[in-house]
Amino acid sequence: MRPGRRIAQVLVGGTAIVTTALLAVAPATGRLAAARPGQPAGRTTAGRVSGVRIFPMVRLVTPGPSGGLPGGYTPAQIRSAYFVNPLLRRGIDGKGSSIVIVDSFGSPTIRHDLRVFDRTFKLRPPSSFLIIHPAGRIPRFRQTQEMLSWADETTLDVEWAHVMAPAARIVLVEIPVSENEGTSGFPQIVKAEKYVIAHRLGGVISQSFGATEQTFPKGTLRPLRRAYIEAARPSHNITVVSASGDAGATDLRSDMSSYYTTRVTSWPASDPLVTSVGGLDLNLNGHGQRVVPDQVWNDPSPPPSAGGGGRSIIFGRPAFQNRVAAIVRRHRGVPDVSLSASCLHPVDIFASFTGQPSWDSICGTSEATPLLAGILALTDQVAGHPIGPINSLLYTLAAQHARGIVDITRGDNTVIVNQNNRNITVRGWPAVPGYDLSSGLGTINARWFVPELAAAAKRARR
Repeated sequence: MRPGRRIAQVLVGGTAIVTTALLAVAPATGRLAAARPGQPAGRTTAGRVSGVRIFPMVRLVTPGPSGGLPGGYTPAQIRSAYFVNPLLRRGIDGKGSSIVIVDSFGSPTIRHDLRVFDRTFKLRPPSSFLIIHPAGRIPRFRQTQEMLSWADETTLDVEWAHVMAPAARIVLVEIPVSENEGTSGFPQIVKAEKYVIAHRLGGVISQSFGATEQTFPKGTLRPLRRAYIEAARPSHNITVVSASGDAGATDLRSDMSSYYTTRVTSWPASDPLVTSVGGLDLNLNGHGQRVVPDQVWNDPSPPPSAGGGGRSIIFGRPAFQNRVAAIVRRHRGVPDVSLSASCLHPVDIFASFTGQPSWDSICGTSEATPLLAGILALTDQVAGHPIGPINSLLYTLAAQHARGIVDITRGDNTVIVNQNNRNITVRGWPAVPGYDLSSGLGTINARWFVPELAAAAKRARR
């Protein structure tokens, strides 16, 4: 997917370090490593897919008092903002459901870090936390940029999916490679996800990674889509979600250091079998109440830092987007929905994999994606089973003006990229009433969305 930025790091018992480094890492996380070199990481090429790279998104914010939290949003604020608390009070907490999180390498300290995170914010532990390596043995952790970035991604994904569905089982699928030119990367992800599907390990798969569509040679995506095709079959009924990207209307080239100067989108978010998650800026008070309405995430400072969105050049318009054909035209449009991702208003995470336990603030669509995955785990609980692909249900609910989908009409994902010391504007799309290519259908009010989506899934099965 895209780069991510970490905005601040507070070392436990130490001093604050502030950075604005940018990382390009294989998943679409939402966090960045402070005081780490800002060069590409998490590259991957797959089989004949020469030059294709996947990467996470990680970004750090303004630190708080030394030794304390850095000042990002807390679980209580985010739960309040998405109206999760009324569900939790009714016992809708993800019990009996599972969230599968896929990341390269993982984090060697994630179990410990989740315990500290939970203890700090008074969260219950997940019903179970399973870590598996179905694509091969994970290499020894080293503090390379690549592994540090994936560990950041893993921490964000696990901690914040758990925030939204505290009783859901977490299944962390760690992949043994990030890049080995021409031979590894996406194939290992496909292998691992097919294992998850075959062994029925979860009803929701959360993916914070991707690669710009233009980096895939023609015809090479077919074998890489097999896991999504299997997940969508009625015998499995798995929901797959993926981050739309962190560079607005553009994204990274294969070198993972320069950007396209024209509109692009990334796969797997652009896949019709996947629900694409865009990014918003939430301005909340201490109680998680909105100070102003949400708007499309688009930070003012370079490099591009905005919610991904646009029209696919690979996939034609799926039937579920026929109602919004005037916007997507003959193409698959992304995103489908959007959640919190802004680096101006990030979230807190705890990590200790560097040997220096620290609280960080993080942002990006890698944040938005596990948030949605957690909400979908609540939906699986209400439905009594995994509800499967949700895109057609989302667009039907939006057309019915369901209360659980809240329209976004502020902001845009136009960005400025620098090429050869020249600033080039890549025109994106404004948020408008109804569907748009910067916020999708809008955002989520979980109090209504969860029962509405569960009921829609039940009707669809009849």
